[in-house]
Amino acid sequence: MSNIGLNLSHDDDNPRRNRPPGPSGDSRPPARASRPAPPRRGRSAKVLLVLALIAALVGAGGYWGYGYLRDRFGPAPDYPGPGTGRVMFEVHTGDTVAAIGQGLKKVDVVKSVDAFLASAKSEPKANGIQVGFYALKKQMKADDALGVLIDPKNLIQSRVTVTEGARVRDIVATILKRTDLTKKAVRAALRNPSIGLPPDAQGNPEGYLFPATYDVPPGTTALDLITQMVTKSKQVENDLGIQAKAKALGLTTEQVLTVASILEYEANRSEDYPKVARVIYNRLKAPMRLEMDSTISYIYRKTNSNDVWTTAQMRASTSAYNTYTHDGLPPGPIGSPGEETIKAALNPADGPWLFFVPDYEHNTTLFTDSYSEHLRNVAKLKEYCRTHDEC
Repeated sequence: MSNIGLNLSHDDDNPRRNRPPGPSGDSRPPARASRPAPPRRGRSAKVLLVLALIAALVGAGGYWGYGYLRDRFGPAPDYPGPGTGRVMFEVHTGDTVAAIGQGLKKVDVVKSVDAFLASAKSEPKANGIQVGFYALKKQMKADDALGVLIDPKNLIQSRVTVTEGARVRDIVATILKRTDLTKKAVRAALRNPSIGLPPDAQGNPEGYLFPATYDVPPGTTALDLITQMVTKSKQVENDLGIQAKAKALGLTTEQVLTVASILEYEANRSEDYPKVARVIYNRLKAPMRLEMDSTISYIYRKTNSNDVWTTAQMRASTSAYNTYTHDGLPPGPIGSPGEETIKAALNPADGPWLFFVPDYEHNTTLFTDSYSEHLRNVAKLKEYCRTHDEC
């Protein structure tokens, strides 16, 4: 912030009955038809039992029966491959081969569970698929999907997520928490010239470890991981055409990343990023000091981006990152800017603003080019924060 220190069966028995002998010993014809004898319970119960057993066998063997018919009458539906896109698939503890196949079908990696099971039937290693994450594609041939899963080299040990605005120290902590890499190895990698930092960075990786989620398969070294992050940063810079657009703004690529990194801490709404960028550029042009509290927080290793308050003593720091006591931009980024803030830094809004302050009560940000109006806005913020916890 600027300038404030701040989810039924039956028997068919004949019903005929024996006639009792008469006085002469002759049989007497029946006077009328008699009622059929009740069914024999023993036989009926046996029939029901047989039917129940058949039903149970059908239920238990239905799937394998289908498999038999499949093998006899044709293969199960399968994609031709090789597949497209990227799907992160997790094999859970206790998952059977059938359960894995069902999971793959659900996310459209394989066309049918049967195709996957047919592949697994002829592959001894299928029963040894390890628990963890695997990078697959949508609509793969079942044989190919199985091939990925049975190769331990494809097992992703963990995933490291770098959030927008994260600083090197925060990223190191995340790597240590999510992987088995050592602090010594990570710090050595950060100093290794082979990670590919641009000349402008002067060996400082701050701002060049791009916010994204990175897969860390077994065998990944700290140097591999850090290099991925720097490479991703350079890829985004190239995709956004930063070098040419920065030149049009009279800035270097390093300076654009620095502005974008400040935006990560000085604003938290998409609509405000381009406006805050304009405030920064207007001040640089005035000229007047930026006086951004985010740069003071960087000096004192404060990590809460919602903390807008700084003290007079903090603002008196002699650090080159102190934009209260030094002219122009700080010597480099104060965190890793994401694509959104980089775009905002390259495409600032139009406006005369020189000051801004958050208005938590109305969930907005107040911009002005009047210092006296800015002081009134700051007073309102302080009064609101005195009785509310979000400040």
